[in-house]
Amino acid sequence: MTKALILDLDNTIYPVHSIGDKLFAKLFHLIEASGEGSGKMEDIKNEIMRRPFQAVAKEFNFSEKLTSDGVRLLTDLEYEGPINYFADYELVRQIPLKKFLVTTGFTKLQESKIRKMQIKEDFEKIYIVDPANSSKTKKDIFAEIVWTYNYEKKEVLVVGDDPDSEIKAALDLGLPVVIYDALNMHPGETSVRKITNYAELKNCLAT
Repeated sequence: MTKALILDLDNTIYPVHSIGDKLFAKLFHLIEASGEGSGKMEDIKNEIMRRPFQAVAKEFNFSEKLTSDGVRLLTDLEYEGPINYFADYELVRQIPLKKFLVTTGFTKLQESKIRKMQIKEDFEKIYIVDPANSSKTKKDIFAEIVWTYNYEKKEVLVVGDDPDSEIKAALDLGLPVVIYDALNMHPGETSVRKITNYAELKNCLAT
């Protein structure tokens, strides 16, 4: 039976686009001013709201200077405005299982989002995978959770929005997964279970 849930943060608990333009305004200006985003800014913006900056910088071949300037800016960035989680996240809160939050991003920024949404107490433990100061990956953290809490793999369900990040990491470890796709970002994904509302999550729990 399912004994624990591991959840991602961005686009899994709250929609990044709801704060993205304000949150990343200085970063977008930095990229535009560099000239390296010419003709690609919409794609770059979309990817930055979906994936870690370092991965986006590599994909779009940002220069070493632009990448380091972006990392420096984001390292001290915190979000202080209003932020709301998906309305159906309340249903996750009601599930009587241990929950772990595993998110990739800059530590101060991720902590500020968690603080503004007041969701810290929902989780047994929160792990922030920060590529700027650690070589650990989500896969490493998932394995650590399974080992630390003495779970069998089948007892831990990973819920996230990104097939190439937390979903792939979980599958590589043999953990069951569910893609949460409230934003319809993966309409063609049929290889794993997918839900669009957390009301469906209870049907994904092993009994």
